[in-house]
Amino acid sequence: MAEVKVQEFLGTGRRKTSVARVRLAPGTGKVTINGRSLDNYFCLDTQRAIALQPLTLTENAAKFDVRVNLKGGGPAGQAGAMRHGIARALLEADANLRKVLKAEGYLTRDPRQKERKKYGQPGARKRFQFSKR
Repeated sequence: MAEVKVQEFLGTGRRKTSVARVRLAPGTGKVTINGRSLDNYFCLDTQRAIALQPLTLTENAAKFDVRVNLKGGGPAGQAGAMRHGIARALLEADANLRKVLKAEGYLTRDPRQKERKKYGQPGARKRFQFSKR
């Protein structure tokens, strides 16, 4: 018996210290993150909306099932990483979406990282209080 392989599109997204490995497969719009549903994983509606922005923009929310493996960072960074990964996977599925996704900035990796703490001061930018005497 020959096994039928379903076409899957892969995309990796990153934001801060979060990494999202995204798999898009033709389906009904089911979203699974680390084995949990979208509503169960992200508590805030804004984070859910950010994560699914590329699908809603390209009107593909009901055409693909999304499976995501998320690691690192916090909820905000993970939502941004998921958005980046979904956009890259959509691009692999349909190259004609590049112009739309690029215009919204979903294909651009956000380079902002936490700045390291420097020695001789309490934080990255903060200084100890100066006293002349």
